[in-house]
Amino acid sequence: MPLPRASVNVTSDINVTPLCDVMLVLLIIFMVITPMLQKGLQVDLARTQHPVPMEAANKTDAIIVGISHDGRVFLNNKMIDLDQVPDQVKDLLQDRLDKTVYIRADGRAQYGDVANVVDAVRSAGCDKVGMITQQVNAQGVPMTGGG
Repeated sequence: MPLPRASVNVTSDINVTPLCDVMLVLLIIFMVITPMLQKGLQVDLARTQHPVPMEAANKTDAIIVGISHDGRVFLNNKMIDLDQVPDQVKDLLQDRLDKTVYIRADGRAQYGDVANVVDAVRSAGCDKVGMITQQVNAQGVPMTGGG
């Protein structure tokens, strides 16, 4: 005796719910991973006990010139030659009211390298140069924050 045949409705539409779930998971993964991929210049900042707070240096549009311990120069995390600093900083300062440039120098960088970068930045028309340092307590232990 044959079994009765059940009536099955076959649809040819694509079920997009699993696709949306997968895409949302991938979007979340990329949102979490992307900030970790942005490598900047890693420097051991000079340590001071009484830094001046510079909150503006943390803004996304701040102009930061970095100097590594071996004398390499970086403008907003992009390595450049020292002779390119004045022109590129001048271009970045062109339409700004606040013409402040921040220097992130490694504590082991030579004084002459830092002085050359400060001179190049000043020749670009910079009004103020801020030196970013790491705050330490009286025992020399680094503290969070700094100027």
